[in-house]
Amino acid sequence: MSDPFDGSTTLTIDTQAKSKCRQNTLRVILSAQGERRMSKIFVISGPSGSGKTTLVARLLKERALKRRLVKSVSLTTRPKRSGEREGRDYFFLTPEEFSRRLKAKKILEWTRYLGYDYATLKDFVEAQLAKGKHLVLCLDLRGAERIQELYPKNTVLIFVAPPSLEALWERIKKRCRKTKREEIKKRLRLARREVLAAARYDYCLVNADLRETLERLKQIIRKETAR
Repeated sequence: MSDPFDGSTTLTIDTQAKSKCRQNTLRVILSAQGERRMSKIFVISGPSGSGKTTLVARLLKERALKRRLVKSVSLTTRPKRSGEREGRDYFFLTPEEFSRRLKAKKILEWTRYLGYDYATLKDFVEAQLAKGKHLVLCLDLRGAERIQELYPKNTVLIFVAPPSLEALWERIKKRCRKTKREEIKKRLRLARREVLAAARYDYCLVNADLRETLERLKQIIRKETAR
């Protein structure tokens, strides 16, 4: 395999970050019930290709959890991809529509990724919390920290890491066959920075096996919603 970083960066994940992932995963022990439960906001982050979107999709299909969990559907200015649906995957807006929402203060957090804007709707989050629902959001580090700042008692941060950047390179190539090589390189450079921030999350899961990672994620959800 050719080095996607042109030899300037090694294809390894920071060992301290991986250690943190394993330590936090081992912390998942189902807690006893007793206290009055509050709505939780589960913010799930990870590099493009880490498997976080697939994990969230499967999590929301779990019979025991789907009535209690609601996925926050983000706004985005990027074009719709094949198979995506308006309102299910994203709300697709023009840059002008996005700017109007931002100026009207209807957005909790937003970020720009590879030239496109992504955001979380304030009204949607507030409405779900008022109903006593638990929310699942897929956000980058900046968005995760913003949600934690706004809802410190409700927010649980979960990072999904690939087993290695080399594995991530293969996943992205397989998933994005029409994506330009330079864009894949950009994604990998960003992925390395994201992985280095994993230690700032409450939990970190190394997604080497999707089924095992899903089980660990479900344990985290059960533990935190039992509080």
